[in-house]
Amino acid sequence: MAASEPTVKNLAGLYDLAPLAWADIRHRLEGNLTQAPDTGGPTHHTFWLSTIDAGGRPHMTAVGAFWDDERYYFTGSPRSRKIRNVERDARCALGIAISGYDVALEGRATRVTDDARLQHLAAVFAEGGWAPTVADGGFTHEYSAPSAGPPPWYVYEFVVEDAYAVSTEPPGGATRWTF
Repeated sequence: MAASEPTVKNLAGLYDLAPLAWADIRHRLEGNLTQAPDTGGPTHHTFWLSTIDAGGRPHMTAVGAFWDDERYYFTGSPRSRKIRNVERDARCALGIAISGYDVALEGRATRVTDDARLQHLAAVFAEGGWAPTVADGGFTHEYSAPSAGPPPWYVYEFVVEDAYAVSTEPPGGATRWTF
């Protein structure tokens, strides 16, 4: 997300609610959200990635995503539907429920191929509980999601263009930010 201040649109003005504070939501997104298996309940967070298939139909799947340097990063097998979709059309969205907010992030994803960056991101993913090794232009590990397919899993950088949040706590509110 850009360092400059985003354009703000209050989506709850009809109810005389103030716009939500991007700084609060961003602070929560920057935290290392718990995604590990067996951490269910209100502190477990699932990222949902939505892509567009060749026929224009949406495809949604859960992914592990980690924040670093103003962006989210996720992985996938080059043979997976989500990665084939992103390779053809970089437009995609991430959705997540976090403490106090339901959040949708729209933007573009591009593959990370720089070895130094992949090494750095492997350390970021390790801090989140999954410690991959960089090999064959992506990540490898002894385990991954059952649907992930065989390694390597390519790494993608997701850059947010628009963010939406709905407050799940009183007094409520809904806001869109354009970066």
